[in-house]
Amino acid sequence: MIRSTAMANVEELDKKIAIFPISEDDVEKLKRFNAVMFPVNYQPKFYDECRAVPEVTLLAFDEADLVASIACRLEQQVEGAKLYIMTLGVLAPYRRQGIATTLLHRVLGFCQQDQNIVEAYLHVQISNEEAIAFYEKYGFKIVETIENYYRRIDPPHCYVLAKGLQVRRDPAPS
Repeated sequence: MIRSTAMANVEELDKKIAIFPISEDDVEKLKRFNAVMFPVNYQPKFYDECRAVPEVTLLAFDEADLVASIACRLEQQVEGAKLYIMTLGVLAPYRRQGIATTLLHRVLGFCQQDQNIVEAYLHVQISNEEAIAFYEKYGFKIVETIENYYRRIDPPHCYVLAKGLQVRRDPAPS
């Protein structure tokens, strides 16, 4: 499969990181990446959701190696669609180089072009201070604490972090 060039200018890297929306050919790579990155075994439904709107599941490659990803799904709600960030991960040697920021900004930028997508949210384990600080840096706020959210992770509690994406304007008075 030939892809269009979509290079991320990540200044701290000696090499360019190529970022692409997920394709059918990438699913097995993402499965292997997730097995290394996260303490969860994701079911086939997770990957179906990743492929449903490829613009919100992005993969970052250094040459042929998958080094980072953001996997999201869109959830239709009465008040408008919400972006749920299922995972965001960067391999250790590539951290602190702007890759996660670039992935997050690209997904949020896509969502902000659609007035129907009103919010982005995610779950973060309460002990994951690095992730909490990362998301707060980009305007996410803790809106809820859920006890015993995780089954096989200690501590099992999580925060829900959320960020509004659209500014709703009332029509001008006539």
